[in-house]
Amino acid sequence: MHNNTIAELAAGLRVGEYTSEELTRAYLERIKQLDGEFNSYITVTEEQALAQAREADARIAAGESGPLLGVPIAHKDIFCTDGVRTSCASKMLDPFIAPYDATVVRKFKDAGVVMLGKTNMDEFAMGSSNETSFYGPVKNPWDKTAVPGGSSGGSAACVAARLAPGATGTDTGGSIRQPAALCGITGLKPTYGRVSRYGMIAFASSLDQAGPMARTAEDCALMLGVMAGFDERDSTSLEKAVPDYTAELNNDLTGLKIGLPEEYFGEGLDPEVAKSIEAAIEEYKKLGAEVVRLASPTPTWRYPPTTWSPPPSAPLTSRGWTGCASATAVKSPGISKTSTSAHVARASVAR
Repeated sequence: MHNNTIAELAAGLRVGEYTSEELTRAYLERIKQLDGEFNSYITVTEEQALAQAREADARIAAGESGPLLGVPIAHKDIFCTDGVRTSCASKMLDPFIAPYDATVVRKFKDAGVVMLGKTNMDEFAMGSSNETSFYGPVKNPWDKTAVPGGSSGGSAACVAARLAPGATGTDTGGSIRQPAALCGITGLKPTYGRVSRYGMIAFASSLDQAGPMARTAEDCALMLGVMAGFDERDSTSLEKAVPDYTAELNNDLTGLKIGLPEEYFGEGLDPEVAKSIEAAIEEYKKLGAEVVRLASPTPTWRYPPTTWSPPPSAPLTSRGWTGCASATAVKSPGISKTSTSAHVARASVAR
């Protein structure tokens, strides 16, 4: 089962090929057996996962259907999960138990999706190799001497290692797309505002966006269909109907024109990467797309804004953590480290 895509697993659940509980147990067993090698999970929520799987089986038995009903996934440990540790891979938040669900988490819950656990990441999403986590680095399942990318490295690695069929990630300047590329899976950063940021601990609020990570474009489309939608608790949320993202997946690409800036194929490009890109270009052509090679004389001016914007934003969005470490040492009636941390976290993520 672990080699099936989300779409295939959902189809199997609908026809009764297996139950959600059986599927969930299979993934939990793989995590126990294999994740010691990869360190892709921070927290595995076994009891909760099995309870959610049994609830999904009951909904299926009652005749309910849904595109992801009963399918297990993992969440990046940047999303608040009610009653479950939400650490952002930081020692400072190691004891923090979130008092509510992020909107993304709630939407998956409502859809009957099972949460296997919370995935490793760069601390506070500030990194691109998943080596800055308090819980240790994540290993790339294809080459354990290589990094998986980051900051959503745990999500990418667990999908690549078949320890979850899909996972959520967040992307500020590439933190879904880059680890997806390094781990050989599919990752998507949706348009800003398409997915609610409520309950998603911020790095740079004007750039952060949650998105899906899975093995195929179809799987990402199915996940995005659940994640997307207007949320009144997020002031930047886009008030627009959510389409069926799977509807046009198999259309040919006739009429699509793809620009290919020649400047990106110069000095510094790894030969193996260039070979893979050229192979992808040929596939696009076979599907009907027109590929146009063009000159873009200022590519070196375009990347710096992505690297310049987060640093000044990060202190502003992270200032809510000020005092959190000392708050855990408070010994006063009516003030506990959990309630104090929860207050600070709520202030940060709701901003």
